[in-house]
Amino acid sequence: MASQRMMFGPTQAKRRISFLMILLVLALGVWTYGLISFVDLIPDKAVKADQTTDAIVVLTGGSDRLKEGLTLLTNKKAKKLFVSGVYRGNDVKRLLAIQQYNPAELMCCINLGYAATSTAGNALETAIWINEQKYRSLRLVTANYHMPRSLLEFHHIMPDVEILPHPVFPEQFKRDRWWQWPGTATLIISEYTKYNIASALKNLGNLKKMWQVTNDGSPNK
Repeated sequence: MASQRMMFGPTQAKRRISFLMILLVLALGVWTYGLISFVDLIPDKAVKADQTTDAIVVLTGGSDRLKEGLTLLTNKKAKKLFVSGVYRGNDVKRLLAIQQYNPAELMCCINLGYAATSTAGNALETAIWINEQKYRSLRLVTANYHMPRSLLEFHHIMPDVEILPHPVFPEQFKRDRWWQWPGTATLIISEYTKYNIASALKNLGNLKKMWQVTNDGSPNK
């Protein structure tokens, strides 16, 4: 019996290791395929750039975003501009002065949101404002690499609002041959991870609602 254990033990261990290695390779393959698919979601141009919307929404995080939003508003691409995630202490006059715009020209058409500290917070803050304004469409301005996750959050909380992505393109972000640029690759992998987490949370929330409806007929109980 002892000799049989010595003979079969190492073989079983090798099989387990081989099985784990196969699982690891498969998981890595799925992760890599998902990453490549995610890069394809990063836009390289604005959608329906000439179409007007009820609102322009800018997510803070870079000066190019606000500049682009102000340009769109100046060109009358929407009725109002909403800037989400503004630091406390900033006001419209200060933001316009930084961008070298005349405050008197645009003061009436800009609203600021101070509550958001995350992309999900941006979506919630914007949804409240959009509902208050009774708007049905918006043009979303943020960095191109941030757009997939932003659209995921915005579509989830505002499924009935038309959302047109309007990316800006940070100079330091190299979408073409991104794997050759360590900074860009790190940023993409980070965004891909955050996108997967956000998507998983949304799916769990949907499953919870379905479970509640199935068991008691109400998603609110």
